[in-house]
Amino acid sequence: MNKPSLDHLMERVDSKYTLVVLAAKRARELMDHAQPMITTTKSMKPVSIALREIEEGKLNYEQPQGGLK
Repeated sequence: MNKPSLDHLMERVDSKYTLVVLAAKRARELMDHAQPMITTTKSMKPVSIALREIEEGKLNYEQPQGGLK
């Protein structure tokens, strides 16, 4: 199986919403020819690569202190 489990991913982020947004932004970067931060295979799609990077702790995010306005 190519995809990490949700349990492992939720250890890296504070909510499922954050996980989806972080994975989507990184997948878009990968589609725009950014270099993956992990070893990949040709069959891996951008979302799978992004989720694997999150699971391995390669991606970090910063939550705004005051929230979004």
